[in-house]
Amino acid sequence: MITVNLLLAVVWVALTGDVSVVNFAAGFLLGYGILALVDRGAKVRSPYFNRVRRVLRLVRGFATELIRSNLKIAYEVVTPPHGMRPGIVAVPLDTRSDTETLILANLITLTPGTLTVEIDAEGKTLYMHDMYVEDPEKTRAAVKEGFEKLVREAMR
Repeated sequence: MITVNLLLAVVWVALTGDVSVVNFAAGFLLGYGILALVDRGAKVRSPYFNRVRRVLRLVRGFATELIRSNLKIAYEVVTPPHGMRPGIVAVPLDTRSDTETLILANLITLTPGTLTVEIDAEGKTLYMHDMYVEDPEKTRAAVKEGFEKLVREAMR
């Protein structure tokens, strides 16, 4: 279904004659809407539409966390008394594949104030550095209920 959606986006770009990322995105969204309408009439519904919604939820969650952590770091830089309590936290993983683990590790690293330090050989524990570790259990729970949950939902 993604192939058909991409093909519809390419056709849209060809028909409009405007080769740009914004126009391609508009064509993709238009194609998605058309496919969703066609899928509603089908006897067997495609899982593609649920997957796209879950991926968009992951993107929204990452964008929200990115903005929040950037503001927190900016505030930390501007105000003199620093409230940082850096530490390394071990997070047990419930990911099923290396791809899920890789995406999670990259999301953590791309978020200001956090960094993936290491993933154990079995891929069951991720070690992350966080600038604000008040309670390791809360930090661990925030990762498990935040990024890890969104990644698992998007990838399964």
